[in-house]
Amino acid sequence: MGRQAVRLIGLVAATALAAAGCAAERKAAGGEGPAGTAGVTATTITVGGVLTKTSASGYSTKDAEIGARARFARANEAGGVHGRTVEFLGAEDDTQDAAKGDAAAKKLVQRDRVFALVPVHAPNFGGATFLEQQGVPWFGWATGPQWCGTKTGFGYNGCLAPKPGAGSQTWWGNQMAGLIGGSAGRSVYIQTTDSSGSKYGGRTIAQSFEAAGFTLAGVSSGLPAAAPPPDWLPYVNKIMTADGGGPPDLVVSIIAGTKFNTGLYGALKKAGYKGLLSDATSYDAAILKDPATAQALEGVIAAPMFEPFESKAAEIAQLKADVERTAPGTVPTQHLAIGYWAADIFLKILEQTGRELTRERFLATANGSFSYENPGFGRIRYPRDHTEPNGCGALVRLEKGVFTVARNMKCFDNVPLR
Repeated sequence: MGRQAVRLIGLVAATALAAAGCAAERKAAGGEGPAGTAGVTATTITVGGVLTKTSASGYSTKDAEIGARARFARANEAGGVHGRTVEFLGAEDDTQDAAKGDAAAKKLVQRDRVFALVPVHAPNFGGATFLEQQGVPWFGWATGPQWCGTKTGFGYNGCLAPKPGAGSQTWWGNQMAGLIGGSAGRSVYIQTTDSSGSKYGGRTIAQSFEAAGFTLAGVSSGLPAAAPPPDWLPYVNKIMTADGGGPPDLVVSIIAGTKFNTGLYGALKKAGYKGLLSDATSYDAAILKDPATAQALEGVIAAPMFEPFESKAAEIAQLKADVERTAPGTVPTQHLAIGYWAADIFLKILEQTGRELTRERFLATANGSFSYENPGFGRIRYPRDHTEPNGCGALVRLEKGVFTVARNMKCFDNVPLR
């Protein structure tokens, strides 16, 4: 055997020994978990999120990052889950662009090697297909159909875009009926944008109010999704004549963005509308900083899918304490709560999965008749809630520049979507 061949064999052997040594060092230091699970070491679990931090319409879910960080911080202070603390990388910004959301999900999984995506709070999130194919869990607000029917996407509130025949929520309509003393003889008009998530939301919300006994005066998806229209008059005229030539008793807006809602509500009030206004996004302390916005939203009844911050529930006191320790002076927002509760559910599944953590074991636990009740967000039941909403929500009213609890968190039975 020649000298060159001997040298080559020696180099290969040295490389192999070095690789084995590195692997041993990585294992000893907790480099990767069982079977090389990405994002898991002997002492840590790495996660990151995808949010719509910025967008052309001004809509932003950036506060969900604070909520998740606060919940993870409390878990870490308590020693983590089965001896592992959560290493939170923060959240990527998809700018409400589906392609950017897909790219962000791939970056987190392929480059950053996260175990799961927490929180995901982006109306046009485009990474769902990739995450499902890769078997990567993701947690957040299930606002669109991309969450539904998956094995890896876990909406803290279930699936808000169920398929026909699957359960569809009735809580919003029932909570509103309870607030106003009944639905008999009351009409409702649903306004959405032309985005897929908004239109689907309009369909399910319309049925929620019908199931609670309201008369449906109309559903419109004519608003552009990218930015508020320059002229609100055509939309206002349609609403003001929707109920037999007159205005409906209630207008429900399924629109993502304060600029949209302030424009619509301001135009309706200017036209003389005296009925009720309700939406899912106006429960936001930031709006109170601008007098014009606060005036446009005065009297609006927001419908958060979590217990309001003004509640006296112990779970809400804990949330606020966690946030104050993590980000002193932060005013809690709806998006913050969504990040917090998404992280809370993720931690609960980690706890039930046990010390031997892999994505496969985690998903088997989550999808194996997992059930969790918490007064902060109601309840969640997987795999059932992969295909239908959790059926829970509260109402908050803005009165004289102050949010007040109109109806505390309550859960109602779903009905099959028509």
